[in-house]
Amino acid sequence: MKLKDKVALITGGSSGIGRAAAVAMAREGAKVALTARRAERCQEAVDEIEGMGGEALALPGDVADAEHVEALVAATVERWGRLDIVVPNAGINGVFAPIEDITPAEWDQTQNINVRGTFLTVKYAIPHLRAAGGGSIVVVSSVNGNRIFSNFGFTSYSCSKAAQVTFAKMAAVELAQWDIRINVVCPGWTKTSIGENTFARDIDKIKIPREYPEGMVPLQQRPASCEEVANAILFLASNDASYVTGTEIYVDGALSLFQG
Repeated sequence: MKLKDKVALITGGSSGIGRAAAVAMAREGAKVALTARRAERCQEAVDEIEGMGGEALALPGDVADAEHVEALVAATVERWGRLDIVVPNAGINGVFAPIEDITPAEWDQTQNINVRGTFLTVKYAIPHLRAAGGGSIVVVSSVNGNRIFSNFGFTSYSCSKAAQVTFAKMAAVELAQWDIRINVVCPGWTKTSIGENTFARDIDKIKIPREYPEGMVPLQQRPASCEEVANAILFLASNDASYVTGTEIYVDGALSLFQG
């Protein structure tokens, strides 16, 4: 029970990595608040956690909406009286397209959810983490934009993922005085449903031909499971990582070292 009596807030917590992290933290004793855009998926996650004897709260909404994020944080603290762990995980792939073909609205949507959503989540959580005497923030970024720059059409997504890492490093120094740690998990190829928010367009006109052998992930030649990424999040959220801040952990089976 590494997180006994702790309160965690996870965005994008209804599916994929976010849901796996929510379940993992609940198993370790944390009370978990989560948000995502689909109310039915949020309720499914709450039901799963409560079904295993945990406590959970869901407030569906858009992480790019400041009023929603502020209300989510307030509802979490009102319910359990504190906030200890924050996981800004909500994100989309958005549109994969040549730079000249990405519309300003498409660019803004990706940045708003991935970057603005991370900023808002951290911003509204800080006063409560400080009041709790410290805490842990774990941002979920990606190998794209941090180690891999060869995926054609990923420009908007990769810029948003790189921005998350820079934000975390700046925040790590600023928040250290209050014993608030902030780290980043960078998954590679992972079995999630993020493909539902992915729209590829005209990639062939900018692609440079290249070939990778079968089993292109060096470690075990397979994608990561959401649970394997969640284990890294759990480590950074717990006191096992009490002196770790401003750091990225790559959970990609060395894919980014091989492909980058």
